[in-house]
Amino acid sequence: MLPSKENSLQRLLQFTLARCCSRSVGKAACPRLVLGIETSCDDTGAAVLDEEGVILGESLHSQKEVHLRTGGIIPTVAQHLHREHIQRVVQEALERSGVGPSQLSAVATTVKPGLALSLGIGLEFSQRFVREHNKPFIPIHHMEAHALTVRMIHPVTFPFLVLLVSGGHSLLAVARGVSDFLLLGHSLDEAPGDTLDKVARRLSLIKHPRCSTLSGGQAIELLAKDGDRTKFPFKTPMGQTLDCSFSFSGLRNQVTMTIMKKEVEEGVEQGTLLSCVNDIAAATQHTVATHLAKRTHRAILFCKTNGLLPSSSPTLVLSGGVASNHYIREALTIITETTGLRLLCPPARFCTDNGVMIAWNGIELLREGKGVLSPDVDVHYEPKASLGVDISADVKAAAISSMGGVSTWEANG
Repeated sequence: MLPSKENSLQRLLQFTLARCCSRSVGKAACPRLVLGIETSCDDTGAAVLDEEGVILGESLHSQKEVHLRTGGIIPTVAQHLHREHIQRVVQEALERSGVGPSQLSAVATTVKPGLALSLGIGLEFSQRFVREHNKPFIPIHHMEAHALTVRMIHPVTFPFLVLLVSGGHSLLAVARGVSDFLLLGHSLDEAPGDTLDKVARRLSLIKHPRCSTLSGGQAIELLAKDGDRTKFPFKTPMGQTLDCSFSFSGLRNQVTMTIMKKEVEEGVEQGTLLSCVNDIAAATQHTVATHLAKRTHRAILFCKTNGLLPSSSPTLVLSGGVASNHYIREALTIITETTGLRLLCPPARFCTDNGVMIAWNGIELLREGKGVLSPDVDVHYEPKASLGVDISADVKAAAISSMGGVSTWEANG
């Protein structure tokens, strides 16, 4: 028999109240602890955090080397590796934290967005775990977790502007509260991290002696340091479109055509390292950085015009895997200094996918009593999921020109 709505609400209340440990004379209440589990793409992560953001234990299994050998992420391979390692990763996080399942206040797991086959492994494991140990379950939006991670490290108050850039996503949003976002713009085709990875593969950078163990984005950044970006003046995408959305597929096509032309000029076959590889890497990285900077500058101007950010100490948070790129951080630093914002970014190890950010998002939701479910509630993963309320049409209608600091960046970059 299905439980009645009244009984389900009663059970949810019981599970929420059960998180508060009983008090003993002269002793404070036990802290709330959350286990976070992440399997949205190609990293299997788990971590245990307390409500102050202290990492008690974590574990991460990266699939990077496997996917480097196959030339990209194959969903069925990623699924197999998640299934093979998730039990060990979660167990390691718990053992390192010294926390047993009975001591957990809740389990938080990424359920959207991401690769369907990968999300399914994390959700299936988590639902078995919470039902076995009778613990509340907190479904997590992957992009929300990236946006909020900075609050684990810095005392950032709402609202703030956030730029999320990774291998699978790019977006600009105003974070007004936990699970309360205004979406200003998003990727119309591929994400910046995906573009950098594909350019690196087309350049065969895995054959470069300095790049054999690096991801595509890391290889581009490394080689770009010794390159001249002016040798290949790629056109910045969507230059005449006055909004905050992103497009990188056109840039990738420009780079691909340039690579093909240089292969003919140098008389080499595809798969051979070009002599100008550093310059192509530098030009590609610069164009990606410029596109992100222009869109972010427009977002800042839109927010200021519409009073979406505080007048005192407004903040731009940069997060996601691509946020670890120092050249892109430099571009955004120039924008924030020009517009009077402070730029904050989580440490590099928290920019890429990990269990810590998922656990922290769980802590934030647990504090506010949002999205905490009893273990018997069926949850479904969502490979595609937007973040917050989409007001990108309003941004486009405002037709704000992006100038100032962006021009300085392009001149000096």
